[in-house]
Amino acid sequence: MRLAVTPANWQKSSYSDGGDGNDCVELGSAAATLHLRESDDPGAVLATAPAPVARFLHAIRAGTPGIVASITARAGRAC
Repeated sequence: MRLAVTPANWQKSSYSDGGDGNDCVELGSAAATLHLRESDDPGAVLATAPAPVARFLHAIRAGTPGIVASITARAGRAC
C-alpha cells in the first residue's frame, strides 16, 4: 500500500474569511504534485500534476463555454 504525501502548508482562498467563506478550496504543493482539498473536509485530498491545473485555470480566465457551470458551487455557498 502506497501512502500519499501531503504538504505541511496549505494556502486558503483569499475569499475564505469566515462564515460560509470557509467552504473553499485550499492548495498545497509537494515535489512535482499539487494537492487540493476543501476547507470543510481537509481529509479528502486530490493530487494532480501542475499542468492540468494550469489548463483548468486558463479555461476559467478565458471564459471557456461551460466551464463556469461545471465549477459552480452549491447554492448558498460563498465559493
